[in-house]
Formats: sequence, structure tokens, C-alpha cells
Amino acid sequence: MNDVKTLADRHWHWSGWLTPKGRLIALFALLRLSDQRVWLLVPDADAAAIAEALKRFVFRSKVVIALREDLSAEGRWAEPAQARGGALGGDEETGLELDFSGDGGARSLRIVADASAPEDPAATAQWALADLRHGLPRLPASQAEQWTPQQLSLERLRAFSVKKGCYPGQEIVARTHFLGKAKRGVVAFAAAAPIEAGTEVRGESAALGTVVAAASDGGTHLALAVLPLERPEQALSIGGHGVEEVPLLEGFAR
Repeated sequence: MNDVKTLADRHWHWSGWLTPKGRLIALFALLRLSDQRVWLLVPDADAAAIAEALKRFVFRSKVVIALREDLSAEGRWAEPAQARGGALGGDEETGLELDFSGDGGARSLRIVADASAPEDPAATAQWALADLRHGLPRLPASQAEQWTPQQLSLERLRAFSVKKGCYPGQEIVARTHFLGKAKRGVVAFAAAAPIEAGTEVRGESAALGTVVAAASDGGTHLALAVLPLERPEQALSIGGHGVEEVPLLEGFAR
């Protein structure tokens, strides 16, 4: 749903794949290594299923779509050594580096040839919290194919194009943009207990929206919910517990 042709070689941006009805199937970082080579870094969706589904669109083109099971992604809470903004650092042999820094602090991510790297659950939870603070929805399977890019406020990440022309769901996205009919967007909430995706966000007398992504590291509990952009000021609750709206951090668009 973003314009690969306008992306320079050795740069990356946020993008995604939509249903014909304009609902997000998967959000990913798209890395343009060259004019003949593109990688998709998929944080949450089933990458194998996406690769298999995309093969249906190859037809007679000389395109190969493959799942790279020999690679792993490693995050660091530090300034990237070489990458800056949307420019990639490193190379495929020594490891590709992405700048994941934003107003929440310095972060970097490397894609390396090591499929056996262990996962640290606590660090993974902290990473997901940082993503949510910057408005990057980490969608579980239950929330796939439910929301338009505008409902997820993905214009904040410059993750979709309204000018590139035809792609699945493009007509819905463009119509919503040019007619100014986006009535819902993402709001971040902090809570005193873990929150489950799919839970209603309730106002004083009715349900107002739905939690689409949540993360917790034991002491901090954060959620992104889709709510009306215009709503009266009122106390809100999720799962019967009061929540506090928190501002989304900037600086994560590429």
C-alpha cells in the first residue's frame, strides 16, 4: 500500500498489504536493497502464509518470492552504527541495520544470518511497548483484516500512498483520504493491568471503540484503540478498569 518506486535503493519505509475492502492484512517494513531486490520485515503476521499468498500474483513475471528462515532480527537500545532515518546501514553479508529511533529514544535493529538467536521475552515486551508508544500497531491475528489504514492512523508513519495507483484496497483508501471521511483513529492508553486486544473501550454510557494492540512488561501496560476522532470528553474504561490517555510519540515515520 506504499509506493516502492519512489523509495531509493538502500532505504526502507513502512508499508502493508490490504484486502480488496481496504482492511489491513499485515503491516511491515519494506527494505529496497536494489531495483531488483526487496525484503519485507514482518513483525507480527504469519510471514510464511504471506509469502505463499503473494505467489498468486506473480503470473508470468520473473519474480521469486521466498521466506528467509536463515535470518533473524536483533534489536538494540542504542544509536545505530551506520543506519540513519530511512537509510539502511550495513549489508547482507555482515547484517543490515535499520534506525528505529524516535522521540522515545535511540533504537536500532539488525537483520543477521543467525536463525538460532534466542529470544528474550522481557526485552521483546519492552520493544513492543516502544512500538505502541510511537503509534505502530502490533496487530495480533484476531485484529487482522479488521481496520483501514486511516482507522489505524498509519498516515502518521507515512505507511500508505494515495497517489501510486492501483493496489488491493486502494480505492477505499483514496476515497477516504480525498473525501475527508476518516472518522476514527488510534488512541494510546495506559492501564494498571494487562489489556487484551479486542476488548471494548467504553465511555460513560456506551462502547466507543476497540483495543487493536496491547503490550505489557509486567509493570507497564499500554494499548492502542480505535476511537472516534471527535468525541465528548468523558471518563473511559477498558475491561471494567479506568484508563489514562497518553500522547503518541513522534519521529518514527520513515
